[in-house]
Amino acid sequence: MNKTEEIILMLRGLTADKSIIDDEVFYHPKRFSIDFQGAFNKNLKEASDLWIDIGPEDLPSDQLLEMLKNAVGNHINANGTDPSRIFINNIATLNIKKPANNKVYSVSNKVALITGAAGAIGYGICRRLLEEGCLVALTDLAEERLSQMVQEFEKLFPGQVIGIQMDATDKISVDIAFGKVINCWGGIDIVIINAGIALVASLIKLELKDFQRLEKVNVEGTLLTISEAARSLIAQNTGGDIVLVSTKNVFAPGANFGAYSATKAASHQLARIASLELATYGIRVNMVSPDGVFSGGSFKSGLWQEVGPDRMKARGLDEKGLEDYYKNRNLLKLKITARHVANAVMFFVTHQTPTTGATIPVDGGLPEATPR
Repeated sequence: MNKTEEIILMLRGLTADKSIIDDEVFYHPKRFSIDFQGAFNKNLKEASDLWIDIGPEDLPSDQLLEMLKNAVGNHINANGTDPSRIFINNIATLNIKKPANNKVYSVSNKVALITGAAGAIGYGICRRLLEEGCLVALTDLAEERLSQMVQEFEKLFPGQVIGIQMDATDKISVDIAFGKVINCWGGIDIVIINAGIALVASLIKLELKDFQRLEKVNVEGTLLTISEAARSLIAQNTGGDIVLVSTKNVFAPGANFGAYSATKAASHQLARIASLELATYGIRVNMVSPDGVFSGGSFKSGLWQEVGPDRMKARGLDEKGLEDYYKNRNLLKLKITARHVANAVMFFVTHQTPTTGATIPVDGGLPEATPR
């Protein structure tokens, strides 16, 4: 995160509306339209505008926050209202629009970033957030699939979605992606960690290089995303949500699925630790653990396209037969869909209970996979 991004995040937090219900604070961020090319002519300032000159010195974060807090507070005291536009000298103009909807549990105008978006579960989560008025940044390494999904969503939810090619295993790529979202919409409120890959192999035949490939995406990708999400949310100072799409294999690992089960268990544990470390900042970290999800909309699961053929071969089933197998093994005899996973995510990010460090199973009922 560079200094400009930090300033924008801080200002978004300082200008957020908030409500208090049952002693809990709910933040309602305003939507920012950011102009990096506009003129910064102090003489053109209107009464509702706020002019801020950061100065040439590189202030430490705590001093910078105090200066911005004083500038916003003095404006409100003098004008009786939040600024409608903030001029940051030689940096940017922030045009501020109030949220269209201030429902306590609404995600309207909140900003979400999702990793591994260009697949079945990613599709379901993105669509659900968009339906609720969220601004969603889809990130993935698969550029063509990502572009197709963004085009579909842009037609349905114009102005609410952007696509960013991101490698979750590369720190620079992750930093750049977060920066693009901040520079586009002013901040981030929700981060969904969904990027993951799988492999079918017995431990006897598992090659170390293949295990390390899964470890890179499933573990290091989770760590890099949590770290950058935490830095952004702490700077914004309005709390926030990180949700990890885990797996039932964390609690009930499968034979010949050791690399996936072990690396996702490590990912899950990182999220649990993050819930301990970030709660003091009002940041909630929770997990959803689905069983097999094969498709979302017209998008197939990349994970199941990779491991499905082996699973079908092992059980002597075709694709339909494999889906039926997974449906019939759960207590409710229900097919698990991308929307089911999305609904579990929505439960967390709408703060319907004061919960962090928790896991919701989305599996139709698998006693052996129940968190305990």
